[in-house]
Amino acid sequence: MIEKRQFYINGAWVDPVDGKDHNVINPATEEACAVISLGGQGDTDAAVAAAKAAFPAWMATPPAERIAMIEKLQAAYNAREEEMALAISLEMGAPIDMSRQQQAPCGTGHIANFLNAAKTYEFEKPLGDGTDGAYIRNEPIGVTALITPWNWPMNQVTLKVVAALVAGCTMVLKPSEESPLSALLFAEMIDAAGLPKGVFNLVNGDGVGVGSQLTAHKDVDMISFTGSSRAGQLISKSAADTLKRVSLELGGKGANLVFADADDKAVKRGVLHCMNNSGQSCNAPTRMFVQRERYDQAVEEAAAVASSIEVGNPAEEGRHIGPVVNEAQFNKIQDLIQKGIDEGARLVAGGTGRPDGLNRGFYVKPTVFADVSNDMTIAREEIFGPVLSIIPFDGEEDGIAMANDTPYGLTDYLQTQDQARANRVGAALRAGMVEINGQSRGAGAPFGGMKQSGNGREGGHWGIEDFIEVKSISGYRPDAG
Repeated sequence: MIEKRQFYINGAWVDPVDGKDHNVINPATEEACAVISLGGQGDTDAAVAAAKAAFPAWMATPPAERIAMIEKLQAAYNAREEEMALAISLEMGAPIDMSRQQQAPCGTGHIANFLNAAKTYEFEKPLGDGTDGAYIRNEPIGVTALITPWNWPMNQVTLKVVAALVAGCTMVLKPSEESPLSALLFAEMIDAAGLPKGVFNLVNGDGVGVGSQLTAHKDVDMISFTGSSRAGQLISKSAADTLKRVSLELGGKGANLVFADADDKAVKRGVLHCMNNSGQSCNAPTRMFVQRERYDQAVEEAAAVASSIEVGNPAEEGRHIGPVVNEAQFNKIQDLIQKGIDEGARLVAGGTGRPDGLNRGFYVKPTVFADVSNDMTIAREEIFGPVLSIIPFDGEEDGIAMANDTPYGLTDYLQTQDQARANRVGAALRAGMVEINGQSRGAGAPFGGMKQSGNGREGGHWGIEDFIEVKSISGYRPDAG
């Protein structure tokens, strides 16, 4: 049993003040693999006080020096990336090969992208309207609380922490209590990089405890949260009392528009993307809209692809998917699969219960529903499991209207060989991100949504700006010192 009860506060590992034990459950075995502490008000207050005390000096640290420390963090992360992959696989069930190839490298990639963005970011610049001495300064917002989820641990930790460091903010990180081991390892890397005391602090806790305490804390200037839309609403209401800035990256119900002229791999690509990470991605393309001329073929192909996906032990190497994170998530997914059946969708792959041969662990069958209508529960709610809904559409306008008929707006996808159509549809989709024909949006591209998918942007210079206050100054003479 791994024991990691301490928090990282003011540059040191410290025992909890108000801590209580919490077991971290291995989702493959349903047994405890580690014990951590969940903090209380005293721990939250200590971490916030450390961040507040450290802020003036860190804000005044020249950007070049902040960048140099982040480069040391990058080296520390690179040296321990295999440990990170193992930690993530253990705590949230990502298969080890997937953890090595996707989960752990998220940290490496985001640190590198932020370093590139930081080296060209203008922290101060002339207004440029011809007014002598009119300047704009981009300054850090202050003490930030960073609340991260369990599904892509290092993706979200590095998107928040490194952007805040570049901007000159100090911070308290509260990782998910479901996946704390990777965050504790990251804190060791921060320590190795030699950041000044109090700049980075970590307190483990749950949403009701440390999460709510940070959201309401008078000395926290900003909350950056990734998680469910419901939690985002609660955080926004709580933070309103102190008029904090709130940056939210929330849920999604991604539409994937497959036109009749889509390439031969479009359906397979969409199914595999939906099932990746056992469906536990906010940007998963979980609603596949297929133009009617190709619909029957697509349903048959999607069912075959889903049925070919293996489910197995995350500790074993291979291209299988692993369990979902915990019992509550497993039960929610099972209930929603049954809801799809009850509401009349046609089950063409998977279904309720564990896959054959697995009687322990939170494993879910890769599931595909056809003949779904856009008003069914499985087409409206974020399932966060390996469940795909296929819906027919007719013309371009019909497809766009159905794709946009959702409270979410994170990532949409479209597949067509008609570039003019791709341009039109991409512009018409009401989502923060659109991916066409499986092409990457590029390193450092902004990640974030609209509507109930949130309001912030993470990654690249957009991610830095989430942590920035803009100051306008007249009569400014930077050369005077």
